[in-house]
Amino acid sequence: MIFERRCGARLACWAIGFVLLAGAVTAGAAEAVPANFPPSLDSYNDAHLTSVWEILRHRAQMHPFNVVATLLFLGAVVHAVMTHKFTKIAHDLQEAHAKKFKAAEAAGRTEGLSRISGPSRFFHFLGEVEAVFGIWVVPLVIIMSILVGHAPMLNYMNHGLHFTEPVFVVLVMAVASTRPILRLAELGLGIVARVGGNTPVAWWLSILVVGPLLGSLITEPAAMTICALLLSQKFYALKPSPRLAYGTLGLLFVSISTGGTLTHFAAPPVLMVAAKWGWDTPFMLEHFGWRALLGILISATAYFLMFRKELVSLGDGKPLSSRREESIPLWVTVGHLAFMGFAVFYSHHTVYLMLALLFFLAFVEVTEDFQHNFNLRPPILVGFFLAGLVIHGGLQQWWIAPVLGSLTEVPLFLGAVGLTAFNDNAAITYLCTLVPSFTPSLQYAAVAGAVVGGGLTVIANAPNPAGQSILNKHFEDGVSVVGLFLGALLPTLIQAAVFLFLR
Repeated sequence: MIFERRCGARLACWAIGFVLLAGAVTAGAAEAVPANFPPSLDSYNDAHLTSVWEILRHRAQMHPFNVVATLLFLGAVVHAVMTHKFTKIAHDLQEAHAKKFKAAEAAGRTEGLSRISGPSRFFHFLGEVEAVFGIWVVPLVIIMSILVGHAPMLNYMNHGLHFTEPVFVVLVMAVASTRPILRLAELGLGIVARVGGNTPVAWWLSILVVGPLLGSLITEPAAMTICALLLSQKFYALKPSPRLAYGTLGLLFVSISTGGTLTHFAAPPVLMVAAKWGWDTPFMLEHFGWRALLGILISATAYFLMFRKELVSLGDGKPLSSRREESIPLWVTVGHLAFMGFAVFYSHHTVYLMLALLFFLAFVEVTEDFQHNFNLRPPILVGFFLAGLVIHGGLQQWWIAPVLGSLTEVPLFLGAVGLTAFNDNAAITYLCTLVPSFTPSLQYAAVAGAVVGGGLTVIANAPNPAGQSILNKHFEDGVSVVGLFLGALLPTLIQAAVFLFLR
């Protein structure tokens, strides 16, 4: 009964929130809206305004749907924070239902009853972090159709958005999670792990130091997928304490976010600015690469020293036994690498990526004897997550651009770190390209802040949902947002110090 009252109270809070939102919608319904939405930043004609608050108030008055879109985005962020709560509710409901079913079964009254609780399934769906932003797209498009118009809404969805990144992540994550690629990465990282005796702590260091640097070659989503799968096998399977488990997850996310900055084509936030600002790989190595490597080394060392006793004792400190697997023909591995290379080369071309994904699925069918447990569900869910984030993020430029444009170098760096926790860091850097007044030092501060803050939350960096999807099963009731934030805080502070002070 107490549990049911708690559920009722939570649902009541959500209902009140939607009522308040409906009031905001009704209040702005009579205002004029442009034929295409969102309007260009120049169309606001507010260059004469100097205060950020005045600019935001002016834009909100011109187009009240700006506020509505941001409220819905905020609702999605809050929902993402609460996913582990919904998962716990789902587990509790299923346990209560199982007891009722068992009692009915003992009494011989199971006719018409299901072993699975409907409400439990509903809350489990709400607890899927990959579905959060997609869920909140539904009220967004409905309200947008009412306030802005159906035609502008369709124009925004069909022409105002680019879903290249979600498709790219789906393809790369699918290829990277296959047995041939994972086996190849395991052999490579195993060379480093053997230096430390092939123990769990040696694998931990190898995956968290060398693994993120792979993101600069095979892209961050692929590196995240490989590192998460190997951590699942070599580390999380040994049942580390929750504190170490969250610390490792946070360290992984932060290191992946910065580890892709040695080149100009592998990290999503760098991809957004590289062409427009003229950044190439030598530039990235000079300004970002060595700092990222140093930050990764210091962060891994700090966590190793903090958790040394537990890390050394994992698996009784014994070397991990090598799994005996059937050999994989060379042509199969080369084929997978070819798909990976194709995805990287055509990472800006959605149609080619879609064709490559379809061809890859056919290739997997042909080579199924050399695959094991190939599962397309995680990549598809991560793509769904990113697509929802793209839809919501495209409507947030009205407030993000003036906020970023008003900051000097250090506040811009810190502001980018903070904003990245609530929005994809690639979206942050893209909006920075819309600010014409950015000097080279401001450009560096914006991108550095975006990559440094990329591990604080699951929505901060495009590859993070992939890692969480793979490792979620190792955390009771799923990954806690607070736990992830605390686990990523120290590596974030270390990387921030390296990028901010070592210049």
